[in-house]
Amino acid sequence: MERRLLPPLSTISGFEAAARRLSHRAAAEELNLTHPAISHQIKNLEENLGVKLFNRDGRNVILSDEGKLFYPYVLEALEQLALGVATVKKAVEHAPLRVQTYVTLSIRWLARRLPAFHDEHPTVNVQLDTYASKWEFDEESSDVGIVFCETTPSDRYHWAPIFDSRVYAVCSPTLLEKYNGKLTPEDLLDLPLLSVETEVDYWKRWFESANLTPNVITPYMVVDTKAVALEMAINNEGVALVNGPFIDDDLRMGRLVKPCEHETTFSGSWGIICRKEDKDKPDVKHFFDWMLKITSQM
Repeated sequence: MERRLLPPLSTISGFEAAARRLSHRAAAEELNLTHPAISHQIKNLEENLGVKLFNRDGRNVILSDEGKLFYPYVLEALEQLALGVATVKKAVEHAPLRVQTYVTLSIRWLARRLPAFHDEHPTVNVQLDTYASKWEFDEESSDVGIVFCETTPSDRYHWAPIFDSRVYAVCSPTLLEKYNGKLTPEDLLDLPLLSVETEVDYWKRWFESANLTPNVITPYMVVDTKAVALEMAINNEGVALVNGPFIDDDLRMGRLVKPCEHETTFSGSWGIICRKEDKDKPDVKHFFDWMLKITSQM
């Protein structure tokens, strides 16, 4: 495309309206401009093209031969531009809402609740992106995040807490029976402890919260996600720590139990987050409001 051949693009809409309405004044009213502004646009365009686009016919204006030749090209260009705008808007309207969270929260809590969100908001398509080790909100790849933050995010973000940090131990009923029922936190030091590589100090902090200071804590197994640790716990392979609403159904159905009553809280909380400038976008707001509603009922 030879850009140097293009006239000033700011003059095109004024010419198209005046040519269609055959009135500079009517064109000005349509485009919410002044009559002199439209006249200036057309004069600028005529000087750029080196031709007269309109002729006077008494008090009216009519297209010149050159104006009649030029108008179909202008109309086609504007129609193509309008089509492009509509296509882009349609693509944005149908773009999925990208929700970032962690593997465990996705598998064990969020995924089973998303059908209810879809029932309430059938036009919102959700793309669930799960991360094993990326804890921070990825604003480049996500619209909304459900993440754990040890401190409140900066005011660049819109943030709402949804779950407190509540940390406790769980194991299978079979494993607990093997060790004769309810245990103390100290008893757990002799059990196979399951750890997650992103939570390397959780067991140490948990024991310290129970006024125990073991010299060395050597987990039986270190895995990459809490989901794996919990599956191993369900399969009688050890004791896992929970920080989040991942096992409510397992506790209720008896697949997992708490071997001791001790629990603690760590700094931080679970929350939902997005860029501040996105918080009033319809899809983002729908998801935020829905999350706050269902978590307030827990």
